Amino acid sequence: MVFAKIVETKKELRDAFFVREEVFVKEQGVPLPLEKDEYDKEATHFVAYNGEAPIAAGRVRIFDGNIAKVDRVCVLPDFRRKQIGVLMMTHLEKFAKGHQLAKVKLNAQTHAIPFYEKQDYVITSPEFLDSGIPHRAMEKEF
Repeated sequence: MVFAKIVETKKELRDAFFVREEVFVKEQGVPLPLEKDEYDKEATHFVAYNGEAPIAAGRVRIFDGNIAKVDRVCVLPDFRRKQIGVLMMTHLEKFAKGHQLAKVKLNAQTHAIPFYEKQDYVITSPEFLDSGIPHRAMEKEF
């Protein structure tokens, strides 16, 4: 059974970090000191499981009082194109809506832009590099 949830325990946080390290550090070559950052302490983390195995992660931060910043959304390779990313975004957005936030912002890797566009996000910036990977800023208003 696949499900996603807010991280509530140290084990769940380790599971989320495991997925992030597998995708961003091992697969994409992002240095670990850049992947784990100062925002991890203030963010609300999410993790998805297939049974008891962690398969996806993401986090959300609230800033300027009414904006959610979603980042570090990732899915292990074997679970991509199976709606796990949609599941994660649904939970992240539900969290934002529950806090009466006006919009969600994120920085999408350019290859993931079509995924986010299907979730009604719009591009708000020219392309830029983050950890050597091309990105575009995107946002969605509620």
